[in-house]
Amino acid sequence: MSSYVVSFREMDKTQLLLVGGKGLNLGELAKIHGIQVPEGFCVTTKAFQKALEQNEAFRALLDQLTLMKAEERDRIREISSRIRKIIMEAEIPSDVEKAVAHYLARFGNEHAYAVRSSATAEDLPHASFAGQQETYLNIIGKEAILRHISKCWASLFTDRAVIYRMLNGFDHSQVHLSVIVQRMVFPQASGILFTADPVTTNRKLQLIEAGFGLGEALVAGLASADCYKVQEDKIVEKRIATKKWAIYGLKEGGTETRQIDPDQQKIPALTDQQIFRLARIGRQIEAYFGCPQDIEWCLADDTFYIVQSRPITTLYPIPETNDPGYRVYVSVGHQQMMTDPIKPLGLSFFLLTTRAPMRAAGGRLFVDVTQMLFSPDRREMLLDTMEQHDPLMKDALMTIIERDEFIKSFPKDAKEQSLGKINKGILSAGFQGQIENDPTVVSDLMKRTQTAIEELKHNIRKKSGPDLFDFILEDIRQLQKLLSDPQSIRVIRAGLDASSWINEKMNKWLGEKNAADTLSQSVPNNITSEMGLALLDVADVIRPYPKVIHYLQHVKDDRFLDELVKFDGGREVREAFLAFLNKYGMRCPGEIDITRTRWSENPTALIPLILRNIKNFEPGAGKRKFEQGRQEALKKEQALLGRLKQLPDGERKAEETKRMISLLRNFIGFREYPKYGMMNRYFIYKQALLKEAEQLLQAKVIREKEDIYYLTFEELREVVRTNKLDYRIISKRKDEYKRYENLTPPRVITSDGEIIAGKYKRENLPAEAIAGLPVSTGVAEGRARVILNMEDADLEEGDILVTTFTDPSWTPLFVSIKGLVTEVGGLMTHGAVIAREYGLPAVVGVENATKLIKDGQRIRVNGTDGYIEIL
Repeated sequence: MSSYVVSFREMDKTQLLLVGGKGLNLGELAKIHGIQVPEGFCVTTKAFQKALEQNEAFRALLDQLTLMKAEERDRIREISSRIRKIIMEAEIPSDVEKAVAHYLARFGNEHAYAVRSSATAEDLPHASFAGQQETYLNIIGKEAILRHISKCWASLFTDRAVIYRMLNGFDHSQVHLSVIVQRMVFPQASGILFTADPVTTNRKLQLIEAGFGLGEALVAGLASADCYKVQEDKIVEKRIATKKWAIYGLKEGGTETRQIDPDQQKIPALTDQQIFRLARIGRQIEAYFGCPQDIEWCLADDTFYIVQSRPITTLYPIPETNDPGYRVYVSVGHQQMMTDPIKPLGLSFFLLTTRAPMRAAGGRLFVDVTQMLFSPDRREMLLDTMEQHDPLMKDALMTIIERDEFIKSFPKDAKEQSLGKINKGILSAGFQGQIENDPTVVSDLMKRTQTAIEELKHNIRKKSGPDLFDFILEDIRQLQKLLSDPQSIRVIRAGLDASSWINEKMNKWLGEKNAADTLSQSVPNNITSEMGLALLDVADVIRPYPKVIHYLQHVKDDRFLDELVKFDGGREVREAFLAFLNKYGMRCPGEIDITRTRWSENPTALIPLILRNIKNFEPGAGKRKFEQGRQEALKKEQALLGRLKQLPDGERKAEETKRMISLLRNFIGFREYPKYGMMNRYFIYKQALLKEAEQLLQAKVIREKEDIYYLTFEELREVVRTNKLDYRIISKRKDEYKRYENLTPPRVITSDGEIIAGKYKRENLPAEAIAGLPVSTGVAEGRARVILNMEDADLEEGDILVTTFTDPSWTPLFVSIKGLVTEVGGLMTHGAVIAREYGLPAVVGVENATKLIKDGQRIRVNGTDGYIEIL
C-alpha cells in the first residue's frame, strides 16, 4: 500500500478523505463474509492533489469558482471547462503511475477494468451526489487506465457537479476525487436493489430493478427494467419489461449497445430463486451498514457480484419508539401549521407541554394513533376530527384501516365493529346546555390567563441555575392545566359545534353552503385576527411623519426603537411599536418552536409589514375592516333568518338558528387564545434560559448563546449544573438540523417507514383544477404571490397568498390579500379561522401548491367548493 493507491481490502473506515464515499463503501463491502466484490483498488485523493498542487492556473480558477453563485450558469460553464482542460493536460506524477502499475500487475494486467470516480462528498448518509462524476467501463491496459483516471479527475468539474455542490453547500476546494479501478464483470444481467422502497419508504419492502447486460443501459435510460418487489420472503409484485436494448463489453475494450432478439425481450432477467437470493444479500448488506441501502449488482455465471452500495438518502426517518409491533403515526406539524424542523430544545418543550403520545423523527413530532385506530369509538372520533382538520390525513388512515393485515391485527371486539359509515358527530341544539351563552365567560378566561402570565413574569425573575429548571417544569404543569381547563374546552367546543350546526342546517334547509364562514367575520375576542388590525393601527400612528417613514425604510438593526425619538413624532411611534410588542411580541413564524426568534427579539421583521400597510391602506383601515366584516355578518344573519321564516315551521328554525349564531359569535373567537397564552409562557421561559446561556458563554462552555437550542431541556439542565459540555454534541446536532431542513415530513408514516399519501375523492371539478379543502367561502381572482418565508412577502392589495403553511404570525399579511392557498391546513387551523374572520376565500391542504402555482400567475380561488384554477 502507498499513500497514492490502496486496495479495497487494505482500506479502513477512517479513510473517507483518502478514498471517497464510493471507494470507502467498496472497502467495507469487501469485508462482508459471503459477499462477492470484484477485486480492485483506489487511486487516492492524495494522488489527485499531487497532480495539481503546483498548478497555479488551476488554483486561480478554483478561487473564482468558489466566489460564484449557482445562478451564474454561463460563467460556471466557462470556468469549469477551463479547469477540466487543465486537469486533462496535467501530467500524472511518476510515483502515482508506479503505484497504479504495481496494483495492475497484482490483479492482472491483461484484465479489463471499470474506472470510476469516488468523491469525498459522495455516497454519504445525507448527500448521495449520485451520477455527478463519470464512470468508464471495460478499460484495458495501463496507458488507457491512466488516461481515464485523468478523465475521472476532470469530471469533478462538470457543470452539473459544480452546481450540485453549490446548491448543497459544499466548498469546491474541500472536495477531492479518488478513482476506483475495479476488475470488470461481464454479466448476463445487472441492476439496482433498494433494501427499502424509495417511493413509499417502506423499510420492509425491497425493490429490485433488473435488465440484461451491463447496468449502464438502465442508468442511461436506454432500456426498461424488470421490477420485482419482495416483502418478508414473498415476491409481492413482478413487472416484466420489454427489454429492447442492452450494453455489453467488447473484447478489445469499450462497450457497445445491442438490440435484444424479439423472442428474448420479455423473458425475466432473474428467476424467482435468484430474486430471493439477491434479496437476502441486500438484507445482509443493510444489516452490516445499519441503514437501508441502494445497491448495484451484476449476475455472472449464477454468481451475484456487488459493485456498489450507498445509503438511500431520501428516506424519511421512522419515529423513535420502544413500543412493540406495528405503529401508525400522524404529523403534529400538519396540525400545528408548522412543518419545518424544530430544534432539540423546541422539541423538548413541546413534548413537556403535551399529554399526547408523541415521537420525534427528522426534527418533527408525530402522534402515535395506533391505539385510537384499534378502539372503534376512538377511531370514529379520530377520523371525524381528521375530516374537519386534514382530509388527506383521514384518507391515508382509511387506507391503512382497510388493509386486510391491519384488520387481522385488531383486538377481537374491534373486528365486529363496522368500518363503514362514519358519524359526523355534529351535535344537535341540545349541546348548548353545557355552557351558558354569556360572553363574560370568555373575558373571565382571558383575564385568568393574563393574571397567570403576570405572576410567572414576576416569580421567574428570582430563579437561576438548576432551580430555574425545576421552576419551569412546575409552571409547565400549570400551563397543562390551563390548556385542558374544562371551561375553556367547553367554550371552544361550543363555538365549533355552533359553526358545524349552522353549516349543516343552512345547507339542508336553504341549500346554502358554508354559511358560518360569513357569520364568523369580525367576531370579538380573537387575539390573532385583532393582531393584524392592530398593526394597521401602528401604521396609522407612523403615517403623518415622513421623516420617520424614510428612516424606517433604511433601518438595518433592532436599535431603531431608541433612535426614533430623534425625529418629529418619533416618541409616539416608539410607544405604538412597544405597545404592539408588549401584546404580540412573543409571536413569530414557526412559533411552536421555542428557539425561533420572536418579534420582540427582532422587531425589524415587522417594519416591511408596517410600511406595506402605510402604502396600501388609507388611515383608519383597521377599524373600517372590522366594522365592514361585522356588518356583512349581521346582513347574512338577517338574510338567513328572513328566508328561514318563510319555511314550514320557520319561526322555530329561525329562533334556533339565531341562538346558534349568537353562540358562534360569542365563543368562536376564543379558540385562538389558549395558544396565545402558551406562546407568552414559552417566551418567558426562553428569556430566562438565555440568561443562563449568557453565563455559559462567559464561562466558555458554549461558543454562542444559540448553542443551547441544540440541547434537550434535560441536557441543558445538566450543562447548567456542571458547567461542562462535549461541544461535539452541538456540532452534530447542527449538521442533523441542516439535513432535516431538506426533508419533507409525511402526513402519515408507519413503524415500517411506509409513507401513506391521502387523496381527495371529489368529482365534478373543472378541467385542470387543483383540488384542496374549502375552508372559507367565496371566490377570488387575483395575482398569485408564492411566498415561502414571511420575511420575503411583497404583497399588494388584491394579491392571493400561496404558501406552504401559515401560523398566527402570518396574520398581518392577511389584511392585504384577496384570497389564500396553503399546502397544509384544515377547517380549524389558524389560517382558516382568520381567513373566515377577514372574509377571504381560502383553500388549504393543496398538495404541492407552491410548485403547481407559479408566482405572478393569475388564479381563481374557489373557497366554497375547494379548488384553484390557473387562468
